[in-house]
Amino acid sequence: MSWQAIGIFDSGVGGLTVLREVMRALPQEDTIYFGDTARVPYGTKSPDTVIRYSQEIASFLVTRDIKLLVVACNTASAVALPTLRRMLPIPVVGVIEPGAKRAAEVTRNGVVGVIGTAGTIRSSAYSRAIKRLNPELSVLARACPLFVPLAEEGWVDNEIARLTAVTYLEELRQTGVDTLVLGCTHYPLLKKTIAAVMGPQVTLVDSAEETARTVSRILTEKNMLRPVEEQGNNHYFVTDVPAGFIRIGNRFLGGRLGDVYQVSLEECRLPLGEKDVKS
Repeated sequence: MSWQAIGIFDSGVGGLTVLREVMRALPQEDTIYFGDTARVPYGTKSPDTVIRYSQEIASFLVTRDIKLLVVACNTASAVALPTLRRMLPIPVVGVIEPGAKRAAEVTRNGVVGVIGTAGTIRSSAYSRAIKRLNPELSVLARACPLFVPLAEEGWVDNEIARLTAVTYLEELRQTGVDTLVLGCTHYPLLKKTIAAVMGPQVTLVDSAEETARTVSRILTEKNMLRPVEEQGNNHYFVTDVPAGFIRIGNRFLGGRLGDVYQVSLEECRLPLGEKDVKS
């Protein structure tokens, strides 16, 4: 019997932290990961461009018979989710709502911190999502752009990482936040260093973990989970040469990356026709 896969896409490698949590929560599921490495980063692009890219990738993944789509990119989650949900006949999960929901649930003093890339913080996507859930909460945001190259270089628990974290987070820590949302898919790799700087009184919310939890809940509710005795397979597609993705991806997944296939952007631009959509 053939089983439908979970589709996951990001502008690059960061979404592999979301894939890692999905694999951990649902090891029986097949996954298809798509990294748009030829057009990364999305944060500097216009919303219209990000929506177009997201539609192209979603079209590509749907032709591979996925049963749920995870938008494992904060920028695309912020701007493209409504369009993708209208366009697709399957559930679409972003990374912002699950993290925001968890933060609103666990904060004790009502002061929530959010860290992310400059683009994500500028978009105020997490702040708006948290405020929608509870307007009484105070949300303080801080851009931490150097965390991304540190994560990709594997410098996550050395002195450079610690000093960078102190520089970015000390002011936020002093404001009295009791909950901190890791609002970038690269940041879970620095979780130990971030936790050491923020202190034990601050609860870290990992959007990747919360997204995997949401995926598990939706598939359970829709009775779409594979039997637990199955063993899932993981497939990878990128839009640029795979070498760099494989090198960094092995670090993100702990050396478990399989074959990675390069897809031409033209393949992504094929229109999504009725024959491609499983209703």
